[in-house]
Amino acid sequence: MTGTRSHPNPALRPLRPPPGAGAPSLWYRFMRRFFQATMCALWTVRVFDRHHEPAAGSAVYICNHQSFLDPMLMSFALRRPMHYMARDSLFRLPGFRGLIRSLNAFPVRRGRADTAAIKEAMRRLRAGGQVVVFPEGTRTRDGRIGPFLPGVAVLSQRAADWTVPVLIDGAFEAWPRSQRLPGPGSVVVRYGRAIGRDEARQVRPGEFAARVRAELIALQAETRRRVGRPALQ
Repeated sequence: MTGTRSHPNPALRPLRPPPGAGAPSLWYRFMRRFFQATMCALWTVRVFDRHHEPAAGSAVYICNHQSFLDPMLMSFALRRPMHYMARDSLFRLPGFRGLIRSLNAFPVRRGRADTAAIKEAMRRLRAGGQVVVFPEGTRTRDGRIGPFLPGVAVLSQRAADWTVPVLIDGAFEAWPRSQRLPGPGSVVVRYGRAIGRDEARQVRPGEFAARVRAELIALQAETRRRVGRPALQ
């Protein structure tokens, strides 16, 4: 897409990350490569503006939710390791529970404000980690970005050094909720400008969450226009 960039943050060298960035484990790196190969074999995936990944400090990534594969899609092109809020039902499967825990996932109860999950996310952020949240709480039913659940702004304003909006578009068309298995498709992942904690604290929590959601909606509209997809009403 004209006017967008796809290179990583130059400060994040693959083998020698700067102090405070945190290095992924060998297992995490292996699985990231595996997901890169799997995603690109399944879909045409384009990633833009990943230079917005902070080189150091904690960060919360606020991402819209289009498919089961969103956690891998939003993070597989980034350099630093991620921590994932995942719905608690996924942790009831013994083998799968061990796998996602090994990739830094932790449970959150869907459809409500989960205080324990928020506290765990804050703990990981204060340790310098990067946490991925899907504040809609569930996959979209029509491709649009739904209302955000409460608690997102708490992470941005109290625990994270940075907040990074992330857009995924095209995954809904390739794998909607009504479809059992994914089909072929073209997916775009775009990262918004990183918002510092001081800037996030300038407004009330609800206003900040609404601002990030509005930014993602605008980013989605622009992205769909650029790649030739119909606008979402």
